[in-house]
Amino acid sequence: MLRTLAFRLVMVLAVLAGLVACTPPAGSDNRQPSHAGLPPEAIETLALIQRGGPFPYRKDGTTFHNRERLLPAKPRGYYREYTVRTPGSRDRGARRIVAGGDPPEVFYYTADHYSSFRQIEPLP
Repeated sequence: MLRTLAFRLVMVLAVLAGLVACTPPAGSDNRQPSHAGLPPEAIETLALIQRGGPFPYRKDGTTFHNRERLLPAKPRGYYREYTVRTPGSRDRGARRIVAGGDPPEVFYYTADHYSSFRQIEPLP
Protein backbone atom coordinates (compact mmCIF):
# COMPACT_ATOMS: atom_id res chain seq x y z
CA MET A 1 0.00 0.00 0.00
CA LEU A 2 2.77 2.43 0.93
CA ARG A 3 4.62 1.54 -2.26
CA THR A 4 1.48 2.20 -4.37
CA LEU A 5 0.93 5.55 -2.65
CA ALA A 6 4.56 6.56 -3.24
CA PHE A 7 4.29 5.56 -6.90
CA ARG A 8 1.13 7.63 -7.37
CA LEU A 9 2.75 10.63 -5.69
CA VAL A 10 5.77 10.39 -7.98
CA MET A 11 3.48 10.18 -11.04
CA VAL A 12 1.47 13.24 -9.95
CA LEU A 13 4.66 15.22 -9.37
CA ALA A 14 6.00 14.19 -12.79
CA VAL A 15 2.80 15.35 -14.50
CA LEU A 16 2.86 18.66 -12.64
CA ALA A 17 6.52 19.21 -13.52
CA GLY A 18 5.68 18.56 -17.18
CA LEU A 19 2.83 21.07 -17.10
CA VAL A 20 5.03 23.74 -15.56
CA ALA A 21 7.77 23.09 -18.12
CA CYS A 22 5.30 23.37 -21.01
CA THR A 23 3.64 26.57 -19.81
CA PRO A 24 5.03 29.66 -21.59
CA PRO A 25 6.06 32.62 -19.44
CA ALA A 26 3.41 35.25 -18.84
CA GLY A 27 3.21 37.73 -21.69
CA SER A 28 4.95 35.49 -24.21
CA ASP A 29 3.33 34.37 -27.44
CA ASN A 30 4.89 31.25 -28.90
CA ARG A 31 2.17 30.50 -31.43
CA GLN A 32 3.09 30.06 -35.07
CA PRO A 33 2.00 32.84 -37.41
CA SER A 34 -1.51 32.10 -38.61
CA HIS A 35 -0.23 32.01 -42.20
CA ALA A 36 2.22 29.17 -41.46
CA GLY A 37 1.35 26.17 -43.59
CA LEU A 38 -1.10 28.03 -45.83
CA PRO A 39 -0.70 27.35 -49.54
CA PRO A 40 0.54 30.36 -51.54
CA GLU A 41 -2.79 30.46 -53.37
CA ALA A 42 -4.55 31.11 -50.03
CA ILE A 43 -2.25 34.09 -49.38
CA GLU A 44 -3.11 35.40 -52.87
CA THR A 45 -6.84 35.00 -52.21
CA LEU A 46 -6.55 36.70 -48.82
CA ALA A 47 -4.77 39.64 -50.46
CA LEU A 48 -7.55 39.88 -53.07
CA ILE A 49 -10.22 39.87 -50.36
CA GLN A 50 -8.45 42.64 -48.45
CA ARG A 51 -8.13 44.70 -51.67
CA GLY A 52 -11.77 44.16 -52.56
CA GLY A 53 -11.12 42.11 -55.73
CA PRO A 54 -11.37 41.57 -58.60
CA PHE A 55 -12.18 37.92 -57.97
CA PRO A 56 -11.58 35.19 -60.54
CA TYR A 57 -14.59 33.00 -59.69
CA ARG A 58 -18.23 33.95 -60.22
CA LYS A 59 -19.27 32.65 -56.78
CA ASP A 60 -16.56 34.55 -54.88
CA GLY A 61 -18.10 36.92 -52.37
CA THR A 62 -21.39 35.03 -52.07
CA THR A 63 -22.96 34.46 -48.68
CA PHE A 64 -21.59 31.57 -46.65
CA HIS A 65 -24.44 30.20 -44.53
CA ASN A 66 -22.38 28.36 -41.87
CA ARG A 67 -24.72 25.35 -42.08
CA GLU A 68 -22.03 23.18 -40.50
CA ARG A 69 -22.03 25.55 -37.50
CA LEU A 70 -18.27 25.31 -37.16
CA LEU A 71 -17.80 29.09 -37.16
CA PRO A 72 -19.16 31.43 -34.48
CA ALA A 73 -22.88 32.12 -34.90
CA LYS A 74 -23.49 35.43 -36.68
CA PRO A 75 -26.44 37.03 -38.50
CA ARG A 76 -27.22 35.85 -42.04
CA GLY A 77 -24.96 37.57 -44.56
CA TYR A 78 -22.08 38.13 -42.12
CA TYR A 79 -19.88 35.49 -43.75
CA ARG A 80 -18.74 35.51 -47.40
CA GLU A 81 -16.84 32.72 -49.17
CA TYR A 82 -13.96 32.96 -51.62
CA THR A 83 -12.30 30.24 -53.69
CA VAL A 84 -8.65 29.40 -53.12
CA ARG A 85 -7.30 28.23 -56.48
CA THR A 86 -6.15 24.61 -56.53
CA PRO A 87 -3.45 24.00 -59.15
CA GLY A 88 -4.39 21.17 -61.50
CA SER A 89 -8.07 21.20 -60.50
CA ARG A 90 -10.61 21.50 -63.30
CA ASP A 91 -13.20 23.02 -60.97
CA ARG A 92 -13.12 25.30 -57.92
CA GLY A 93 -11.72 22.56 -55.72
CA ALA A 94 -12.28 22.26 -51.97
CA ARG A 95 -10.20 25.14 -50.63
CA ARG A 96 -11.92 28.33 -49.47
CA ILE A 97 -11.45 31.40 -47.34
CA VAL A 98 -14.52 32.53 -45.44
CA ALA A 99 -14.46 36.18 -44.39
CA GLY A 100 -16.71 37.72 -41.77
CA GLY A 101 -17.86 41.31 -41.55
CA ASP A 102 -18.24 44.20 -43.96
CA PRO A 103 -15.48 45.17 -44.44
CA PRO A 104 -14.04 41.76 -43.56
CA GLU A 105 -12.61 41.64 -40.03
CA VAL A 106 -12.14 37.90 -39.47
CA PHE A 107 -10.89 35.20 -41.85
CA TYR A 108 -11.07 31.40 -41.83
CA TYR A 109 -9.34 28.92 -44.15
CA THR A 110 -10.70 25.48 -45.06
CA ALA A 111 -8.81 22.95 -47.17
CA ASP A 112 -11.58 20.34 -47.00
CA HIS A 113 -14.70 22.15 -48.23
CA TYR A 114 -16.05 23.29 -44.85
CA SER A 115 -15.33 20.12 -42.82
CA SER A 116 -12.81 22.08 -40.73
CA PHE A 117 -11.58 25.65 -40.41
CA ARG A 118 -8.62 27.51 -39.00
CA GLN A 119 -8.69 31.21 -38.26
CA ILE A 120 -6.10 33.25 -40.13
CA GLU A 121 -4.90 36.79 -39.52
CA PRO A 122 -5.26 39.54 -42.13
CA LEU A 123 -2.17 40.35 -44.13
CA PRO A 124 -0.19 43.38 -42.93
